[in-house]
Amino acid sequence: MKQTEQRQTWSNWSGYQQASPQQILKPQSLSELQDIVRQSDNIRVVGAGHSFTPLVCTDATLLALDHLSGVVSANEQSSIAEVWSGTRLFNLDQYLQPINQSLMQQGDIDQQSLAGAVSTGTHGTGADMQCISAYVQSFELLTASGELLQCSPTENAEIFQAGRVSLGSFGVLTKISMQNKARYKLKEHVELCPLSEVVQHIQQWKTEHRHIEFFAFSHAGQVMLKTLDISEEDIQPRKESFPSEDTLLTLCCELTRMFPSLNPKLQKLLGVFVKPTTCVDWSSRIFPTPRNTRFNEMEYQVPVELGISCLQEILTALQKSGQQTFFPIEFRFVKGDDIWLSPFYQRDSISISVHQYIKQNPKLLFDEIEPILQRYQGRPHWGKMHSLNAGQLRMMYPKWDDFLQLRARLDPEKKFLNPYLQQLFYAE
Repeated sequence: MKQTEQRQTWSNWSGYQQASPQQILKPQSLSELQDIVRQSDNIRVVGAGHSFTPLVCTDATLLALDHLSGVVSANEQSSIAEVWSGTRLFNLDQYLQPINQSLMQQGDIDQQSLAGAVSTGTHGTGADMQCISAYVQSFELLTASGELLQCSPTENAEIFQAGRVSLGSFGVLTKISMQNKARYKLKEHVELCPLSEVVQHIQQWKTEHRHIEFFAFSHAGQVMLKTLDISEEDIQPRKESFPSEDTLLTLCCELTRMFPSLNPKLQKLLGVFVKPTTCVDWSSRIFPTPRNTRFNEMEYQVPVELGISCLQEILTALQKSGQQTFFPIEFRFVKGDDIWLSPFYQRDSISISVHQYIKQNPKLLFDEIEPILQRYQGRPHWGKMHSLNAGQLRMMYPKWDDFLQLRARLDPEKKFLNPYLQQLFYAE
């Protein structure tokens, strides 16, 4: 077992969440992991730290599964692969490529562990595409007692239904079987488009593309429209621009922070910064986008029919607001599912994401926009900042109490809860 020095400081990707765990453990094997769980009083499991909420903050044991990585087994006919839960998404292709498989869906960040992405309902975009958790076919769960449970639609089915999005509160996911598809290429096209045109045509466009999203700026009449479609064309890798889009984003964020009055003018220069681009590559290379400009994020999922109206109200509020952010509002489609605490439970949704540069106080911006998202029946992404309590969440999730009862049966001593989850689940 590899163990760091005690009371190390841990922080998430943005640096906003910090903790001083008593120990950070990285088990080398499943049996070692079982021993740790049996012997520990309180545990949180960490992946890449890409959640913006205090999901893993603890002063007890922080557990990293980096050594539990790779494909355990695969069925090439059904394109199902059983994967160790600590596998990082950016490493997954090296394991799936030899068996001719790729994930069905990904978001635009690929640093997360598979377990972290599944446990928080991480998603990409596409009117017919569900969140990553919905493509889980089965999983192995290590419970508080050290027992290994096999969970699927036919075995421990209730735990399977709830456990695909359980915020690490049921136990430790050790192995996850994913429904994949044969390895495929995607054609990405990015262009500027008038917001008025997007509003008029988005319902048609969403059916014409496998994946579609756009980024709307509060002080510009244009959006960055991005589509991805399966392609048989030859590979045309992304071309690196100089300076890179990420460098320009950092520069504009810094200027907006120091000189807020420049924000509208900078946003209206989009036509100078953003040119139409098209590229073709394997899906694992097309889905992710470099994210070197650090930020904090709030994201809500609203009913699909309310998405455009909600976005328009947010943009109007930002235009009138004294709070400035250069980051655009991200607008994505996600198909509904049947997972108890999935933000997409029983409804197709529009995902609306609001970002703030790490050197600016995110709460000032988020506190202004969050009430709008809530008025439109929004459900928060579990890994993104929000202010909802258990009483409010219970109203949003029909299976909320069933989830908590099942969680209590699996973990009666609350070994897998931290102060944040204790408050999230039980504070009215």
